[in-house]
Amino acid sequence: MTKVFIAGSRKISKLSVEVRQRLDEIVAKSLPVVIGDASGVDKSVQQYLHAKGYRAVEVFCSGTRCRNNVGGWPTVEVAVNSSRRDFDFYATKDVRMSDEASFGLMIWDGESAGTLMNVLRLINRNKSVVVFEAPKGRFRELKEESEWNSFFSECSDEVRGRIEKLSTSDSKVATPVQASLL
Repeated sequence: MTKVFIAGSRKISKLSVEVRQRLDEIVAKSLPVVIGDASGVDKSVQQYLHAKGYRAVEVFCSGTRCRNNVGGWPTVEVAVNSSRRDFDFYATKDVRMSDEASFGLMIWDGESAGTLMNVLRLINRNKSVVVFEAPKGRFRELKEESEWNSFFSECSDEVRGRIEKLSTSDSKVATPVQASLL
């Protein structure tokens, strides 16, 4: 069954009209949603879907305790090999959602490395991703590596540097970003 991985930046706590319309389309199509438990986009989307009475949601948590599960939906607790609550700790659940989803909807603040790592993971798994670029108020659909490369080349030097570093240290990303840019 088609599942949508929805994620985004922790700095975004208010969903735009455009994002809410996309969520309404997902609800209208009764598509199952996999989502994380972070504050920001995860929690805001959870609140929106809960207000709609939408039940086809699974909340993924790293470790044994979810930080947010607004709708009391079923949870998937992803085992983590570390007790340090760092980037890798929370990325473990993101990897699992990337594996389980059919495609992604990412709401990006123009800076979040975690959101872009999810985009990269999905692209590397040959899955489409719709990215809402909040600062520009627009959606971008990325289906293949060339579209990722174009999108990535438009990112700031700082963001590109963080993603390049994370992708080479993240064994859960099929191909480091540098190799895909050559």
